[in-house]
Amino acid sequence: MVGSVDEEDDVEPWRRRRPRRARRTRKQMPLWQELPLLLVVAFCLAVLIRTFLLQAFFIPSGSMEDTLLIGDRVLVNKIVYDLRDPARGEIVVFRGTAEWTPQLTEDPDPGFLAKLGRTIGDLVGVSRPGDKDFIKRVIGLPGDRVRCCDDQGRVTVNGVPLDEPYVRENSPLDVPPNRDECRSRRFDEVLVPPGQLFVMGDHRLVSQDARCQGTVPIDNVIGRAFVIVWPMSHWTSLPVPETFENLPTPTAAPALGEARPGASQLGDAAIAMPIMGSLLVTARSRRSFRPRRRRLLP
Repeated sequence: MVGSVDEEDDVEPWRRRRPRRARRTRKQMPLWQELPLLLVVAFCLAVLIRTFLLQAFFIPSGSMEDTLLIGDRVLVNKIVYDLRDPARGEIVVFRGTAEWTPQLTEDPDPGFLAKLGRTIGDLVGVSRPGDKDFIKRVIGLPGDRVRCCDDQGRVTVNGVPLDEPYVRENSPLDVPPNRDECRSRRFDEVLVPPGQLFVMGDHRLVSQDARCQGTVPIDNVIGRAFVIVWPMSHWTSLPVPETFENLPTPTAAPALGEARPGASQLGDAAIAMPIMGSLLVTARSRRSFRPRRRRLLP
């Protein structure tokens, strides 16, 4: 027929098969190359978390027994006090001043391998603490008046006695106070200076603390210990005891500035934020949101 269109020509454009594109296959990296890369990434993440968010600290002495035992490892939140000021009853890790006696003795010649192990352990936050790192409980804030004792042998803060069930063995009352030794339970009233904290250990019989070594600058505080993570049998949080809840405000005005609205709630929430953030960073891949298993501490 004149003017007719060939049927084959009519359907050819949409029936014609186009050549299939060659599938792009991603070349998998050999295990011997992938494993070192994963180790480097994990190490870098651990260093970042240890530097800015969390750090694990080893308990080397019995000054906080039975709250913390020798050999325990605690997680320390390093950003909480960027959001708020320390609070009474919290357990803090800090660098001691010149008056604080070092609690660890270093091997004068530990050897190359020991030095390397300590350096790597310090970078990821699982090594022993430095000889000037201490862990104690905050008893008094700037402007507080702290003394011992009342007629029942209790520590008082701004005239209010503390009931301290966490104290394992208290210091004796019959030993005269000595500012060079922490053997006596009794000490004269201390007006905590601006920008300082009055800290004490829970095992008062053996603790060397603010009674004889002086107050601690808030700027020296590394962070708040908020949970025991190792050994697993000791796993527990470290909350503020109830005895600190109803204490009066400092009798002298502290030089820390006005408290920000909601700062306390923000600071407490920040305790959980670093853990959630670190888990999300390490648990997510580019294609899946399924969490991977990870170990807390070796």
